[in-house]
Amino acid sequence: MFYAYLRGLVVFLLWVFNGNAHYHNEEKILPAEENYILVAPHRTFWDPVYMAFAARPKEFIFMAKKELFTNRIFGWWIRMCGAFPIDRAKPGQDAIKYPVNMLKKANRSLVMFPSGSRHSQDVKGGVAVIAKMAKVKIMPAAYAGPMSLGGLLNGERVDMNFGNPIDISDIRRMNDEGIVEVARRIQAEFDRLDAENESFRTTKMKRNPLTLIYRIPLGIIAVLAVFLTLVFSFVASFIWNPERTVKKQ
Repeated sequence: MFYAYLRGLVVFLLWVFNGNAHYHNEEKILPAEENYILVAPHRTFWDPVYMAFAARPKEFIFMAKKELFTNRIFGWWIRMCGAFPIDRAKPGQDAIKYPVNMLKKANRSLVMFPSGSRHSQDVKGGVAVIAKMAKVKIMPAAYAGPMSLGGLLNGERVDMNFGNPIDISDIRRMNDEGIVEVARRIQAEFDRLDAENESFRTTKMKRNPLTLIYRIPLGIIAVLAVFLTLVFSFVASFIWNPERTVKKQ
């Protein structure tokens, strides 16, 4: 429930301050009854929100670097939303075992950015190994839009595009050759989606100043909702175990 609420709240904020988001090929997203790995090049702090919103009502777990969990409120938020900490220097077996178990036994899919960090184009092998062990498909997506907060607030166009699901069941072993082949398929879809996104962005839409009539009061409501959520989250972080909530789902 908190996952859906927070997802809706952040999307509402993005709509109030940007209001120029476009979703493409949503019909290609695998059905909610099927678990999968949703992958994309990591380009901004907000592209995961657009991805998760488009794939609703499906809920996801996320890999996140352990440093993000040090803040009490934000750490509790992302745990409640299914994030689990990863030590990038020493990933360990949990980086594979936990998401595989969740994909097999829970009704949540997994969001991964196979490049690891924002702006990188290297497709790593973790996606391939997890998908093979969990026996799930890989769902590629690509974000195109503002990379800075200023561009987002100025109403620059956002495009969230979804590709063809990638079935890797034909790859018998996840050795070096198998991982390279999975990486090739993922990168090929990323490149195709990026090219397709460019075709959507032939015209620029200027924000109508009249929209401020309703955006300003809605923005005030959104900020108030965020403040109340922060207060609730601070209190709840002392009494509510996020891991127990996620595993039940």
